[in-house]
Amino acid sequence: MSQKSYDNNNKLYVIPTPIGNMDDITVRALNTLREVDVLFCEDTRVTGQLLKHFNISKKMISSHKFNEDNNASKLLEYLNKGCMVGVVSDRGTPIISDPGYALVKCAIDKGYGVVSLPGSTALIPALTSSGITPQPFMFYGFLNSKKSSRRKELEKLKFEESTLIFYEAPHRIVDTLNDMLDIFGNRKVSISREITKKYEEIYRGSITDVIKDMNNIKGELVIVIEGNTEKEDYSLLDIVSHVNLYIDNGYSMMDAIKQVAKDRNVKKSEIYDVYHAIGKKE
Repeated sequence: MSQKSYDNNNKLYVIPTPIGNMDDITVRALNTLREVDVLFCEDTRVTGQLLKHFNISKKMISSHKFNEDNNASKLLEYLNKGCMVGVVSDRGTPIISDPGYALVKCAIDKGYGVVSLPGSTALIPALTSSGITPQPFMFYGFLNSKKSSRRKELEKLKFEESTLIFYEAPHRIVDTLNDMLDIFGNRKVSISREITKKYEEIYRGSITDVIKDMNNIKGELVIVIEGNTEKEDYSLLDIVSHVNLYIDNGYSMMDAIKQVAKDRNVKKSEIYDVYHAIGKKE
């Protein structure tokens, strides 16, 4: 049975906030901040500064990645009392590489409405200013900070044809780009720094073009990199070898079968049947 999203007057509101320039907040977001009874915040100090800037006074509850699972009971207390509840992250849209998912899932699971407001997020302006094919695109968020795990993640993405979008910290950007160069090849890339802020900059070119400008760079970074544009010739591979090629590059068995079906323009079930009939990779 499907679930309606607006069954109750007491709802959870997902409220985007500016990622830098305060003028980017929407009228609707401001009105909602004024109307909610309580705000669950990634950092109450950061949200307190935002509210002060717009002359808003509101009860705030700290809710970050380390405690939001435990905040479900607090959320339900407010919703059960008929309150309007808001959730905000420090900057941008909650849940998009930020806390908030656990609260939203809790509200939905208990039958409460969730209203997500459109607003600021860094990935869209980074994409639309990149000069790289905008559609289709895949937003990945942050790669693993551990080099070996990061490289495994990139290996799984090396055949993805969609434009890829990542967030990255400045102290890891050179290492990440070197890993991308090694695994993806010298693709076209755009790196946006400090989007909407005073020192906003965009670096465009191949990976080898931009990597030399990344030493000692500061600020929040968004990487937009073109997808795989090289059409591989798999005609000499049998189906089992083709599937195993992707598995060797970090794909799960089912993801590998799905990708092989896409490469060969056949149904996934056909690849599955052949692969399991001939010999699954151990």
